[in-house]
Amino acid sequence: MGRELSILDTWAPEDEKAVETGLVAYNLDRFGPPGFRKLGIFLHDDDGKIEGGLIGRTGRGWLYTQMLFIPESRRGQGLARTLLTMAEEEARARGCIGAYIDSMNPAAVKIYEKLGYTAVGQLGPFAGEYDITWLAKRF
Repeated sequence: MGRELSILDTWAPEDEKAVETGLVAYNLDRFGPPGFRKLGIFLHDDDGKIEGGLIGRTGRGWLYTQMLFIPESRRGQGLARTLLTMAEEEARARGCIGAYIDSMNPAAVKIYEKLGYTAVGQLGPFAGEYDITWLAKRF
């Protein structure tokens, strides 16, 4: 029985789902259910429109901050600290033992380090000579 491999830059949603289904089943069998829950904290402008915030999730005892964005006009006001603090408090309430985040922005990495995060890995340089840094914080 032959094995066929293909390299593609586009594929059907059902093809991606086939890979995901196998991986999820494998992980569930070995590690149990992840208990993922979304976590979003949104920053609104004066008209109530969302202009930034934090998007993440909790699962397997950890908070993962996937995105954190503060608009240029609102930077320097401590909003990143506020958003991360709120997310960490919610994560603790959900039973998490720590948090992790990644960034290619050296200024953001410095902010996260000031907030108690420690670099646990780095990869690069990517195009533009930037590294990606992974940071973690135990509660």
